[in-house]
Amino acid sequence: MTTELRALRKEDWNVWYDNLVRAFGGAPEPVEERELWKALTPYDRSIGVWDGDQCVGTAGAFDFRMTVPGGAVVPTAGVTMVGVAATHRRRGVLTSMMRRQLDDIRSWGEPLAVLTASEPVIYGRFGYGQATHRITADIDTTRVRLSVPPGTDDVRLRYADAAEVLDVCEEVYARLVPERPGMMERRPGWERVDLLDTERHREGASPLQCVVAERAGEGAGSGVVGYARFRIKSDWGHAGPEGVVQVSSLEAVDPAARAALWRFLFDIDLTRCVVAHRLPVDEPVLHLVSDVRRCGLRVKDDLYVRLVDVGAALRARTYQAPLDVVFEVEDAFCPWNEGRWRLTGDAKGATCERTADAADLSLSVRELGAAYLGGVSLASLGAAGRVRELREGALAEASTGFLSSGLAPWLPHGF
Repeated sequence: MTTELRALRKEDWNVWYDNLVRAFGGAPEPVEERELWKALTPYDRSIGVWDGDQCVGTAGAFDFRMTVPGGAVVPTAGVTMVGVAATHRRRGVLTSMMRRQLDDIRSWGEPLAVLTASEPVIYGRFGYGQATHRITADIDTTRVRLSVPPGTDDVRLRYADAAEVLDVCEEVYARLVPERPGMMERRPGWERVDLLDTERHREGASPLQCVVAERAGEGAGSGVVGYARFRIKSDWGHAGPEGVVQVSSLEAVDPAARAALWRFLFDIDLTRCVVAHRLPVDEPVLHLVSDVRRCGLRVKDDLYVRLVDVGAALRARTYQAPLDVVFEVEDAFCPWNEGRWRLTGDAKGATCERTADAADLSLSVRELGAAYLGGVSLASLGAAGRVRELREGALAEASTGFLSSGLAPWLPHGF
């Protein structure tokens, strides 16, 4: 097989994207969705593998900015659009793209790469560790009630056109980004993704609806303190209406506004349940419900993290307890990370430099990626045999320092 790996050219985008669509099943995409992804594609950060005039491999890397523990927003490559033609599997196409991509990300000075995996088994060998989870909830609103916090009744809700209130909703989102590891700053154009409203997105439900929460004196002159986007899928059973409220996104800046939005969704007429597919594992509404067992909770893996530059990545975040530990890092795919690193840090900042000192812990870059955002403990990885303790007490020290001191890490949208 003679193939060529090269950067994506604009004139090749349609052929490149067609290969990606085919790799994910081949269902045609609506024109507006295709055009949006074309506009968002970072041509200078995307690559393809070509066999003659046929594209047989695709991969891209969005230029994100992700919140890490401590609140810093760090340049992060969002690995995306990875696909290999079925005719060219098991021929090294994916490995060649991952090799080129991580070399590129390093040259761009971005210490982190992240992705959501269609098949998790694929990416561990390239150093990506499972770092966050998300919850799907299917809440029986005929049986579950909410106990809302004080101030909820002071929040005013109103229907609004999602596009017309997009700017004020984005102000709400921006206020929340520094508060939770894993959240991404909105890069230009990304605010439009959640507004896609094709028949494929609806799946038989209503057009996208939007409600905003307001309180006098809040927001940048707008008073908007939260919003919910959702669809209603009507259904009539033998016993009457059994509609489903499908939540697309819900954000709020304080507990009362969040509770007001959830209460509204619970109380929509002619419905029997609320379904949300992307909630954080510490979603506050789960502390307000009368019966959590009737919330149909399912946990799923979500964001995978890869440290492209171990030293820069570990310096970029803070640590909830003081630590001074030497890691022996294994990283065969990115050998520049291999060796011993001394990490010294606390809640104010950190240093991480190469050292010849004896190692306290031994692990691969995959485990560092899993623990990086603070949602997976190094101690649990140690219990699984994935982290080896070489100095007594070092695992507990590092594990405590790495854990998130605030909200659980969470990715609010896919990419």
